[in-house]
Amino acid sequence: PGVDNIEHRLKAEDALDFAVSAMNSGKYDLIVLDEIIGAVDFGLLSQDSLTSLIADRPRDLELIMTGRGASSGLIDAADEVTEMRCVKHPFEKGIMARVGIDY
Repeated sequence: PGVDNIEHRLKAEDALDFAVSAMNSGKYDLIVLDEIIGAVDFGLLSQDSLTSLIADRPRDLELIMTGRGASSGLIDAADEVTEMRCVKHPFEKGIMARVGIDY
């Protein structure tokens, strides 16, 4: 599925640029890019931008990317891939996504 909203794409690209700057700053040894794989799945970012991010990261930096729908190219580029499955979720009780917890 693709997202046609250019504003969403621009925000995703800005967030990726911010992540690249943080990654190259030398200030961090761990960066988590939560739901960034979903941004590729929705057409907000290219797979190539993430595979380049993985390839260009400093060797002493742990880069964690989360989200569903990782392509085989992203899986191949990653050092480690974990697949989680939901056993129980608050949504099943009618609890909607919560600011600061789910997004």
